[in-house]
Amino acid sequence: MKRKTRFDAVFDIVVTIICALCLLVVLYPLYFVCIASISGPSAITNGQVILLPHDITWSGYKMVFGDARVLTGYANTFFYSIGTTLMGLLLTIPCGYALSRPDFVGRKVILKIFVFTMYFSGGMIPTYMLVRDLGLVDQRVTVILMQAFSVHNLLVARTYFANTLPLELWEAAELDGCPNGRYFVSVVVPLSGAIIAVIALYYCVAQWNDYMTSLLYLNTQAKYSLQMFLRDILLSSKSIAADTNDPDDVLEAIRAAQTIKYAVVVVAIVPMMIAYPFLQRFFVQGVMIGSIKG
Repeated sequence: MKRKTRFDAVFDIVVTIICALCLLVVLYPLYFVCIASISGPSAITNGQVILLPHDITWSGYKMVFGDARVLTGYANTFFYSIGTTLMGLLLTIPCGYALSRPDFVGRKVILKIFVFTMYFSGGMIPTYMLVRDLGLVDQRVTVILMQAFSVHNLLVARTYFANTLPLELWEAAELDGCPNGRYFVSVVVPLSGAIIAVIALYYCVAQWNDYMTSLLYLNTQAKYSLQMFLRDILLSSKSIAADTNDPDDVLEAIRAAQTIKYAVVVVAIVPMMIAYPFLQRFFVQGVMIGSIKG
C-alpha cells in the first residue's frame, strides 16, 4: 500500500474538520428545537437553553396533543401522503420509462415541454381558478392531485431507465414476442425496485411537508392536513397574548407561545425523523441517480 504523505494527512484532517462543522451546522438547529420544546419559556427567552434543556416542562406538548384535531390531522396527512405516493408512482414510472426509450417518437420535444413547466407555471391565482371551475375546491382528492406529479421526479426516473436498462434487454424480449406493455410490467418494474422506492419516498416527503395546498383549496376543518391544525394551534396560543391587558400576562403568554412553537415543529417532523434512518440509503441513491443526466 502506498504510504500517505504529510500533505495527504493534513488534507484528511482539514476535510474531517470541515465535514464535522457542516454536520454541526445541520444537526444543532434540530437538536435545539427538540430541547427548547421541553424547556421553560423563561429559560428560552434568557438564552439558557444551549446544550441542555432547562426548567423541563411538557406544557407545549400538552397543549398540542390536548387538541383532538391533531389526531385528525395525522390521519388526513397519512391519507394524503399515501394517496399522493401511489398516484405519483402510477404517473411517473410509466412516463419516465416511455421518455427513456430511444424509439419513442417525439420524446425530446415532450421532454422539453415538461422541463419548461419547471420554470414557468400558470401561477397561483390561475391554478386556483381552474380548480374552482372544475368543482374541486374543498375536495380531498384535490390535495392528492395537486402533488401527484413532479417533473423533477420524472427526470430522475427517466435518467435511471436510460442508464440502467440496456436496449439489448428489450430486443431480446421483442424477439420472444413480448409486447411493450408486457415488457414493462414483467421486466422493467421488477428490475426497478430502487427507483420506485426513491420516487415513492420523494412524493411521500413532499406531501407530508406540504402546507399551501390545504391552505388554498380546503375550507372544511375535518379535511385539513396536520400542518394546518398545528398552524391554528400556534395562532391560538399567540392570540391569548392579544386578549389580555396585563403586561405580565402578555409577557407570559408570549413566552409560552415560544415553547408551543417548538413543540409544534417537533410534532410535525417526528414521523419523518423516525422513518429517515431506515430510508436514508434511498435518499442517497436518489441523489446519485438524479446527478447523472445522460
